[in-house]
Amino acid sequence: MTFARTPLSRRWVLAGLMAGAAGPALATPLERSPRPLARPEAARRAAEAEQIVARAGLGEAQVGIALADTATGELLEAISPDLALPPASVAKAVTAIYALDTLGPSHRFATRIFATGPLANGRLAGDLILSGSGDPVLDTDMLGDLVQDLRARGLTEVAGRFLYHEGALPQFPAIDPAQPPHVGYNPAISGLNLNFNRVHFEWTRQGGGYGVKLDARARRYAPAVGVARMQIVDRAAPVYTYSSKGGVDEWSVARGALGNGGARWLPVRQPALYCAEVFHTLARGAGIALPRPEPGAPPAGASLLAEHLSAPLSDILRGMMTHSTNVTAEALGLASTLARGGQPATLAASGQAMAAWLAARTGATGPRFVDHSGLGDASRLSAAEMVRVLSAVAPEAQLRALMKPVDLRDAQGRPRKDAPVSIQAKTGTLNFVSSLAGYVTSPGGRELAFAIFTADTDRRARLSPQELENPEGGRGWLSRARRLQTDMLDRWATLYA
Repeated sequence: MTFARTPLSRRWVLAGLMAGAAGPALATPLERSPRPLARPEAARRAAEAEQIVARAGLGEAQVGIALADTATGELLEAISPDLALPPASVAKAVTAIYALDTLGPSHRFATRIFATGPLANGRLAGDLILSGSGDPVLDTDMLGDLVQDLRARGLTEVAGRFLYHEGALPQFPAIDPAQPPHVGYNPAISGLNLNFNRVHFEWTRQGGGYGVKLDARARRYAPAVGVARMQIVDRAAPVYTYSSKGGVDEWSVARGALGNGGARWLPVRQPALYCAEVFHTLARGAGIALPRPEPGAPPAGASLLAEHLSAPLSDILRGMMTHSTNVTAEALGLASTLARGGQPATLAASGQAMAAWLAARTGATGPRFVDHSGLGDASRLSAAEMVRVLSAVAPEAQLRALMKPVDLRDAQGRPRKDAPVSIQAKTGTLNFVSSLAGYVTSPGGRELAFAIFTADTDRRARLSPQELENPEGGRGWLSRARRLQTDMLDRWATLYA
């Protein structure tokens, strides 16, 4: 582990914050010139920060830290600030700004139902087409509302085909192929997404066996699905296996892992077909006779029968930043790259388009993104670059308002009611990777931007596929990394509030 024992020169921050590519608002001169700390005081504070890192006991992990005053651009503290590390879900903060800058805060995604013929006496003399625009937060209840809209128009029968169209976004079977196949945070991405592209798997003990349900549940609807099947088998390991056969996600689970009952979300690998199948089930339940779904785009001249509009992008982003939903980040990142004229063949290509946009805005040429959610551990970002983003680009995107409040805590882990500052931040977690970045604001209004990146990339690289979900020592390491973050924030609150 290496440490920068003195803060970076202000030239670094000023170069980033005042980059002409960031726009006129960021090119105005500072009202006052930041003055560096006196050497003895700077040395003392650097030693204190290093002690916090050492006390965390993170072994061979690498640590990068940066803290800056957003008003002056003064870099107040730094530990290896230029060290490029996996940002994990902190990458979603960059994705949020990318989407806001590209699509705008009021952008809404539309899921539409088209018809290729007239509707008369309940019968559609043509095809019915379900067409998505990449809405990452569409759920089964929203599909149910679309079905009810069709029923209100009198539709009871479709004479032609039932088609579904996912072409608004490229389709990828998984965000990060290196992840275990059964983790719900690593599903497929397409222009038709449903329930964050997950299916609900529930099991209950019944006599000497188990009852199994796979459904697409939301608050009001929970239709059974046919695009995924589960088989219970007698084996010690692995707990889950996956294969795709004839357009169906075929799962198996080890009997000994089921206990008396439970539930979990499994990823969907064919989200567009999943969405179309659920719509088909809901429609038939509402008395609308539909043929089985098949892929197909709405032709020119097709008429619009019904439409669901998502919440505004700003609301979608608030949910993404709070719940760290990977599907949302990937859909928004891809939609933004496409809106800027890109044609990404991979998530990594779209991630690099985002990195190029960031370089144009801030002058930071070091970031590398292999996706938009931070799930891929090959992404790289330094604490210095993240603070530059927070100071130079995020304010105009109002990122702080989208971030989750973070509590300072006492020795027993309880939130401190007497905390002298407010903190809004984005967390990021992978096995042996922990990141935190955001803002510390004093009661008087002074705003500091910070980034704390911690990663033991060598230890993570040694994990076998079976260890990726819950590796030995992973929870303890994460707890110590979070303790480092809490201690650093607590110290900054005392020093700079």
